Amino acid sequence: MSIKEIKEAIDENAALFGIRQALKKGKDSQGVFIAKDARDSTVDILENSDIEFVVLKSKADLAKELNLDFETEVICLIEPRGAQK
Repeated sequence: MSIKEIKEAIDENAALFGIRQALKKGKDSQGVFIAKDARDSTVDILENSDIEFVVLKSKADLAKELNLDFETEVICLIEPRGAQK
């Protein structure tokens, strides 16, 4: 999955940010992504919860490319509301 697809998910309100959201929705999500400079404890929590994830760029690079006004370690993509299954 690319940065472009994450941007689209953000536009569709189908992106959640943070470890807590990833733990709630991770196994049912369309993907969990972490920053390459995420804390070791964040990686350990995801691994211990059997949530698969993809490592992306640094937090600062992600914030810049995704046009966020905050830095995040974890991004979780979910099914957009109202989407047909």
